[in-house]
Amino acid sequence: MVILLKILNLAVTLTAAPLLLGIIIRVKAWFAGRTGQPLLQPYYDIWKLLRKGTVYSVSTSWVFRAGPLVSLAVTLTAALLLPMGGLPAVFAFDGDFLVFVYLLGLLRFFMIVSALDTGSSFEGMGSSREAAFSALCEPALLIGLAAIAKITGHASLTPMAASLQPALWTAAGPAFVLVGFALIIVFLSENCRIPVDDPTTHLELTMIHEAMVLDHGGLDLGMLQYAAALKMWLLGLVLVGVVVPIHSGFLCLDTAATLLCMGLLAVLVGIVESSMARIRLLRIPPLLIGAAALSVLALVLVYR
Repeated sequence: MVILLKILNLAVTLTAAPLLLGIIIRVKAWFAGRTGQPLLQPYYDIWKLLRKGTVYSVSTSWVFRAGPLVSLAVTLTAALLLPMGGLPAVFAFDGDFLVFVYLLGLLRFFMIVSALDTGSSFEGMGSSREAAFSALCEPALLIGLAAIAKITGHASLTPMAASLQPALWTAAGPAFVLVGFALIIVFLSENCRIPVDDPTTHLELTMIHEAMVLDHGGLDLGMLQYAAALKMWLLGLVLVGVVVPIHSGFLCLDTAATLLCMGLLAVLVGIVESSMARIRLLRIPPLLIGAAALSVLALVLVYR
């Protein structure tokens, strides 16, 4: 029975990840007064790219070709470590939250070196920004999860999520609020959403994530887009698990509530992107440093 629940968790994660992008697109279209793309358009786009061939420059090496495949493999590995609602993770062990954070770092590393391998100035610019901003994001995520581990008394994501009862908010409410705000900033930054980055921009001088995939196409681009959607889903699960701890004792109810919260998170992202513009690049580092400071303050509060 437990094995079936783990398989169900992985199946839902792999299937539902691109749906968040579809919800965001529809919310933004509604705010703009347009009909917008179909809700399942991200699935169509990824499937279309996966069926296309790829073109490689003679100036690139095996690093460029391996980047998308390794990025997708690392993201899929990270998905094995996260529980969802009442569904347990496929693998759970002490310290797996550290492995989760460093898997996301490994994903970023291969995307950066794959972009740098092209020798493109635009991709080098996007890679440098990605490296700089991620160096500020990772401490916020890692220290925030460390604070949650201290509060729950568990160093594994599955028992950590199961221990996040509403009663803990009464005992450590300020720490949860601080970690929640930090995770929101990390979620928007790591997924290159407004106000940190605009995923729909076509101006190379302002792009971060999109600048790193300019030379990818076909199957490789499809793998990168799916890996990005999966990464958004995983970070969304972490955020929802901390901010909205739902544990009714009923497996179906807990899982359905988590999926509903994930949909609401996508709606919130769409509202944010429809109501404000991206901030200046020079103002992004203070924002990310603030997120790291919130996580550090939360860790201090739980250790006092």
